[in-house]
Amino acid sequence: MSTDSKVPPVTLNNGVVMPQLGFGVWQVPDDEAEKAVATALEAGYRSIDTAAIYENERGTGKALAASGIPREELFVTTKLWNADQGYDSALRAFDDSLERLGLDHVDLYLIHWPTPAKDAYVDSYRALEKILGEGRAKAIGVSNFLPEHLERLTAETGVVPAVNQIELHPQLAQAGSRALHAELGIATEAWSPLGSGRGLLDVPAIVAVARKHGRTPAQAVLRWHLQTGNVVIPKSVTPSRIRENIDVFDFELDAEDMAAIAALDEGRRLGPNPAEFNAGA
Repeated sequence: MSTDSKVPPVTLNNGVVMPQLGFGVWQVPDDEAEKAVATALEAGYRSIDTAAIYENERGTGKALAASGIPREELFVTTKLWNADQGYDSALRAFDDSLERLGLDHVDLYLIHWPTPAKDAYVDSYRALEKILGEGRAKAIGVSNFLPEHLERLTAETGVVPAVNQIELHPQLAQAGSRALHAELGIATEAWSPLGSGRGLLDVPAIVAVARKHGRTPAQAVLRWHLQTGNVVIPKSVTPSRIRENIDVFDFELDAEDMAAIAALDEGRRLGPNPAEFNAGA
């Protein structure tokens, strides 16, 4: 990965280097993903996060190919959907994702949800270990795994996940998960880092921190994530916001700012509860 990006690197537990801030394409239609990812790459993003279930791997891949950016400077993440969990089906799903992306490897491959009703995440992860061993993924990990899922996975398999991508924002700070990740050497990656959008960004404490630094509320929240140590993947299809979200490396929140934002934690989950989410199982 290039070291001249403005985004600081995070070194994963297997030595692979990942940008701390990337671009997410959840809910971006395939025909719009190409343009959005192209805009993000032009703005300086080098980490792009997609998933099979997003149905925009093709558009994402087209933007990567058209960018002219050397492959080694890009960090591409995609994810295994619930319906494809299981050893053999995970291997097939990975091949399909590579084909849609137009790549010969990804930098990070994640199991999208634990899907407890299916009880196949351990077998799925063994498939990911095979993909890792073949060099077709530089790192492997999980998404939306609760501490009990992580503890079982690490007990029953040989490779500690490099990343757990979870819902995380000031109103759902996930202290317990972050502590376990730190103990196990797993990087915490935040999806929905700006919460419910305007709801979180209108909270007076965040507006006040943003105003103090002459920044937008979204920039203040992203800065909180970065200083907390989270990897973060804000999503937008609006070019000005795409650029705004990566322009967060030339100011710093002080201890008072960090505490004011941390005080907003109320365990408010916007997405599904991973203990109960079994879509596609």
